[in-house]
Amino acid sequence: MIALSLAEIAAVVGGQTHDIPDPSAQVTGPVVRDSRDVVPGALFVAFVGERVDGHDYAAQVVEAGAAAVLAARPVGVPAIVVDDVQAAIGALARHVVHKLGATLVALTGSAGKTSTKDLIAQVLRRKAPTVFTPGSLNNEIGLPLTALSATEETKFLVLEMGARGIGHIRYLADLTPPKIGLVLNVGTAHIGEFGGREQIAQAKGELVESLPAADEGGAAILNADDPLVRAMASRTKAKVVFFGESGEADVRAENVRLTDSGQPSFSLHTPSGCSDVTMRLYGEHHVSNALAAAAVAHELGMSAEEIATALSEAGSLSRWRMEVTERPDGVTIVNDAYNANPESMRAALRALVAMGKGRRTWAVLGKMAELGDEALAEHDAVGRLAVRLNVGKLVAVGGREAAWLQLGAYNEGSWGEESVHVSDAQAAVDLLRSELRPGDVVLVKASRSVGLESVAQALLATGTEGEGVAR
Repeated sequence: MIALSLAEIAAVVGGQTHDIPDPSAQVTGPVVRDSRDVVPGALFVAFVGERVDGHDYAAQVVEAGAAAVLAARPVGVPAIVVDDVQAAIGALARHVVHKLGATLVALTGSAGKTSTKDLIAQVLRRKAPTVFTPGSLNNEIGLPLTALSATEETKFLVLEMGARGIGHIRYLADLTPPKIGLVLNVGTAHIGEFGGREQIAQAKGELVESLPAADEGGAAILNADDPLVRAMASRTKAKVVFFGESGEADVRAENVRLTDSGQPSFSLHTPSGCSDVTMRLYGEHHVSNALAAAAVAHELGMSAEEIATALSEAGSLSRWRMEVTERPDGVTIVNDAYNANPESMRAALRALVAMGKGRRTWAVLGKMAELGDEALAEHDAVGRLAVRLNVGKLVAVGGREAAWLQLGAYNEGSWGEESVHVSDAQAAVDLLRSELRPGDVVLVKASRSVGLESVAQALLATGTEGEGVAR
């Protein structure tokens, strides 16, 4: 974080100082919520969770060098006490972002947010120091903590914004007002909580409504290939830049193809020129993500050649998202188990098929959460798609939703041993260990709550024979 005195922080968050001998002392380290991350000069934020109360670690973190604790009650060591810790870090983030003066890029969408955020960061940091959301910490706690990790050297701040209801993105955008706002897509992720795609579009569009006007430098980067996103152009006063494969897009891809290993290649066209891209990531769905990143970078002054080079060299920065690992025996494991929704499931299956040309393919799939009344139809559709794409074998893991996946495959014509329903991750591991052959390609994917990454970890473990699921 930029250096601030404890007195200034207290004033910003509306708190009272307790047991602070020198209020002019500065916080020179990061703002952290995990006691294990404390370094000298840090500010420790004491959240109360379901199992852990950060206040219990106050003495420990100060002994480790923390300048103070941001707390909801006095803790017997230097502390700034506030009524609401979460609101306090939001106020502090707003203050720091304003004082910093960095260009803030915010993005949202139903699928691909984290992968696109990682691409944007890898492109922009070639131009100037860039801070970006780690992993998927995109909520009312993770977002301000990311903003507070910026320093005086930071020129670009790239923030992923998630939403589980109307008003969430508006709240996040108020904490960290963006200059550039990107909306990737409107899909069915969390549709059970929102009630429909129109409601999801309403929520995602709050980002473009928060942008400054075009004459103040505001820019809305919108997916020309998604009608619900394209329609958001009418909801903003910012400059509108479209990306996509549509001929009408300002930043677009032409001659899209996949390499023999399933990596996308295309010609990137921008208003200032064009250049060829061949990505290190897997799956055609990354073309849209790359175009979104390119549109942001172009708006910030990078040339087509610079952007294409950065995209061609970019990798995956967040774990369990199309992580591709080849075992010594030639079996390829694709760990995409961080999360799942219908759109990302379809993209992952297509990537699996592209990667597995001439090889036997396995789709180890589990529940997609938060689909509400659409759950049965969406799981059935994914099972059917696996058959239509000629995936070698579908392994549906878990309870009711997994049974729907397998039923969809069966009804689409998956007979005999082409699809199977197993009860849990260990059963999936046992099946795969007994049947995998050198050269097979295995995709593992489900919603985060399922924990299906354990299957991938077990299959990659050294000496897998006889071992249980990795935990």
